Amino acid sequence: MNKPATSAETAKASTNTRTPAIDPVGNSDAPPAVVPTAQRWGSDVIVDLLHQYKMPYAALNPGASYRGLHDSIVNYGENYPKMMLCQHEETAVQVAHGYAKASGKPMVAILHNLVGLLHANMAVYYAYVDRVPIFIVGATGPMDESKRRPHIDWIHTANVQGQAVRDYTKWDYQPHVVDGVPESFARAYGVMMTEPKGPVYMCYDAWLQEKELHHDVPMPPESAMAVPTRLAPDPAAMQKAVDLILAAERPVILVEYAGRDPEAFHSLVELAETIGAPVYDINARLNFPSNHPLNMSMVKDVFRDADLMLCLDVRDWEKPTVELVSTTREIASLVPADARWIDIGFGDIELSSWAMDYQRLLHADVRILGDTTLAIPALSDIAKGRISGNDKLQQRICARTEKTARKHDDARARWLKEAQRDWDSSPMTAPRLATEVWNVIKDEDWVLTAGTLEEWTRKLWNFDKPYRHPGAALGTATQIGISLGVALAHRDQNRLVVDIQPDGDLMFDAGALWVAAKHKIPMLVVMYNNRAYYNDWEHQKRMAHHRGTALDRAHIGMDMDGPAPDFATMAKSMGWYAEGPIERGEDVGPALRRAIERVKAGQPALLDTITQKRFEYKK
Repeated sequence: MNKPATSAETAKASTNTRTPAIDPVGNSDAPPAVVPTAQRWGSDVIVDLLHQYKMPYAALNPGASYRGLHDSIVNYGENYPKMMLCQHEETAVQVAHGYAKASGKPMVAILHNLVGLLHANMAVYYAYVDRVPIFIVGATGPMDESKRRPHIDWIHTANVQGQAVRDYTKWDYQPHVVDGVPESFARAYGVMMTEPKGPVYMCYDAWLQEKELHHDVPMPPESAMAVPTRLAPDPAAMQKAVDLILAAERPVILVEYAGRDPEAFHSLVELAETIGAPVYDINARLNFPSNHPLNMSMVKDVFRDADLMLCLDVRDWEKPTVELVSTTREIASLVPADARWIDIGFGDIELSSWAMDYQRLLHADVRILGDTTLAIPALSDIAKGRISGNDKLQQRICARTEKTARKHDDARARWLKEAQRDWDSSPMTAPRLATEVWNVIKDEDWVLTAGTLEEWTRKLWNFDKPYRHPGAALGTATQIGISLGVALAHRDQNRLVVDIQPDGDLMFDAGALWVAAKHKIPMLVVMYNNRAYYNDWEHQKRMAHHRGTALDRAHIGMDMDGPAPDFATMAKSMGWYAEGPIERGEDVGPALRRAIERVKAGQPALLDTITQKRFEYKK
């Protein structure tokens, strides 16, 4: 059994090298050497662990409850993790969210005491729903009442503080003594990084951080495996799944989270081509290349005659496969009632008894618990063995592939034609904006952060690599923070990171713009500015149609005009290059080229582009 190093030995060894012979966390970037001191503190132990587990960044809003840890990171740890100051705790968690979503690696978010945790609640919930690994460090107390400052330490302290986020984190813990910090840290890391991934919350007593340390604290062995192996699917069940797939005349692949691993992006292409099945990408992650002839995403008609549905790491199977009458909440399945269903993924692992992010239960014919990174290539291998030498089956697959390719081409041609409608209108249409941006960036090594501009980017752009897009946006007040994290993850690769940024979302946290300038995160923000919270405006218009109330009053409580926010001036005041407002599509291209020059020089840039308020009534 490996003998764990002590924190004192770790500090001593750091003067030479900190790269272990076996890298337990799969990250070769070595942290800087710590600065040995005559006196050690409890918070130094936490920094030793942050170094050992190679957490390069920590997003935070300052707070006295972790002043001990703050000092240890800056001085003992040589500012590793590198501190990223944010104006709000939600932003801090969202930056970590975007970074983890884009890179697959965890990031630290530090939250001040009870109040900081409560500020960050929604961002923590969305990270849980989106299955991203965030190592959230909190602080509380002191729990020793004799060490509490009057008033402030009392109102900022909770009894079992992790209870506030326990229903939507994978694990939380509050060690009582410094000797409990290393084991709980190691457990939290493993829980966080085990699929399905998610945020964890580690709460450190303020006095535990600030006390002098008079003994050695054993660290986890650096050679130990930090995360368990992937969950492999049952071989017999996989054989049964292939039986059903190859017997089907019209199978359809539905995929949601498999693309969290770039390997699955590529192996899904092989599987789809092997069995000749169309793929519908739900886009929680980018799962499949958009221009591949088997990509039928956003074409719901693909489900109407399906006789088999293969769900790969899908939580929300229902939304893409039904028709919804929004005003009456009636739903009707597009999939024939006699179709067979296969579900491969994580099932009800991490099922919350509080948050209903688990969606409606799928009564599948075959349910396989397993990681799709392993399952997808295994399905291909089994299917290839069955198809080889079977001429009739090969002909059926070939004919199905050609038929799907024609439908794919027809859909792309239809979208291109639709994008031309009202081409010269001012303000411009959303598809005109998507087209103008694409024409400028298509020869760059680009990344789209979160928003897809009402899906027009997915219809008109070529998403050809797994890193092009980390997945769809979540709720309002999430996109700018997540986009900052995505840009941070791609900064060292010198990729052009583009955020098509809704105006209402940015108004929740306009201060997040300062974070990009402060921490030198070059990114291009193109405003999707229709001067309204337009998603809800559409709902109010539906209500007006349904109830016969005044349609011209639906904007009340929705519009962002009178005055209209000046996003370009706002961005300039925080160190960005900015232009706008821009209402004509013909002016977008030249402005984009000027902005991209600044981004390549290391400065974030924003274009305030104005789009139409357009609503086509759908029940």
